[in-house]
Amino acid sequence: MGLSMATAESWVRRWERQQQRYAVDREERFTVIADVVEHVTEGRPRPRILDLGCGPGSLAARLAARLRRAEIVAVDMDPLLLELARTHHADAARYVDTEIGADGWTEALALEQPLDAAVSTTALHYLSEAALRRTYTELARLTRPGGVLVNADHLLHHGPGHSRIAAHVGRCRALRQQAFAHEDWESWWTAAAGEPEFADLLDERARRGPIAGTGEELPLSRHMELLHRAGFEHAAPVWQFGNSYVLVAIR
Repeated sequence: MGLSMATAESWVRRWERQQQRYAVDREERFTVIADVVEHVTEGRPRPRILDLGCGPGSLAARLAARLRRAEIVAVDMDPLLLELARTHHADAARYVDTEIGADGWTEALALEQPLDAAVSTTALHYLSEAALRRTYTELARLTRPGGVLVNADHLLHHGPGHSRIAAHVGRCRALRQQAFAHEDWESWWTAAAGEPEFADLLDERARRGPIAGTGEELPLSRHMELLHRAGFEHAAPVWQFGNSYVLVAIR
């Protein structure tokens, strides 16, 4: 099921372009996440970071380049995206195939020390509120005091009016940056179905089926409440554009 480096590089580059459609100021969001993690881990000789929903390794690779002594564990349940990460960003992280929020998923991580940071970008919205509550609680248990959970995602405001305006502001920003000039999610996967090297990985992906549970659009305030109940002392956004946030919870 291994991929050639040339194939992995080509498809990861294509993934990076299409993802610009779905994250307002995507590169700036990555940079802000790295800023937070760098600040929290300052002076620690071997920062330990967990990347949740890593996909083909986009965030893990950027963190590894910025924090060269970090030990990064990157998690996803998509066999194709994980294989792209393992091939194209092999040295960035230790990649783990497991489903976030499922029974026993934290044991699969094989963590020997508490985390300094758990990070995620445009991934945790796939979880139901019940699964998200469990996941936040498990992450609080795995994170050292003073460590952080950094979640970059699209979150709702209070009230539908503000949410619609925030989404519109983000979309206008994306239009100015020509983000919608790139192919979308469906087009990427449709094209991937025609790549011969992906055949076995796509078969495995189909066998596993969709992620369990249904994601729910929760407002920022609900995320903050769930994080506090899970054991994080403080939770607040440190960056926002439109409905795109970087939310930081401190253990």
